[in-house]
Amino acid sequence: MIIVIDGPAGSGKSSTAKELANRLNLKFLDSGALYRALTYKWLEAGKPEKQLFFKNLPSVNLKASSDGDQFSVEIGGEDVTGFIRTGRVSEHVSEIATAKQARSYVNSVMRDMVKHDTFIADGRDLGTAVFPDADLKFYMDASIEERASRRFEEMKSKQNDVSYSEVLENVKMRDHTDQNRKADPLRKAEDAIRIDTTGKTFEEQVDEMSAIIKSKLTI
Repeated sequence: MIIVIDGPAGSGKSSTAKELANRLNLKFLDSGALYRALTYKWLEAGKPEKQLFFKNLPSVNLKASSDGDQFSVEIGGEDVTGFIRTGRVSEHVSEIATAKQARSYVNSVMRDMVKHDTFIADGRDLGTAVFPDADLKFYMDASIEERASRRFEEMKSKQNDVSYSEVLENVKMRDHTDQNRKADPLRKAEDAIRIDTTGKTFEEQVDEMSAIIKSKLTI
């Protein structure tokens, strides 16, 4: 069984999915972490020509594991979970994540993961492209200012040189890129339930979605 949460950057998808995984005894699947891991690998390799990098994706050996709300990513046997949330990776992730080859590769990794057990996943095109037959779909959103503020609070605890204005511009860029990419652009699936989190507390949005899941699915 797979429950998906799509939405733009900073809408609260990951934190909400993690809490729902805890509350409802689900496994968490962080699709964004997989793209960030590929971006980190590309940057660490010195930003090689992208077509060559994409051609060699099968040899990257990207693997992920889930233990409740904990999601870990490995590349070539190295755990890179702690290195993929930096500003440097955030600045370049759209360069990798918008590529058809990268999306196809990551989609195959995710589909393999959910063949067994019950997962809740967050991303941007899960309900439209990766898991169109998902058991339940949500689309989370919030004002761009609120989304940037959330992302800023998350990032500043890991790096001191980041500013709100930089994060806001990054979120705007991500929105434009995600909504206009040729491969699986960000959009709400017709059968997804929209959750607007603007002005809501974290507890309120989790309670709302938890109630919906319990009312619609047997888990």
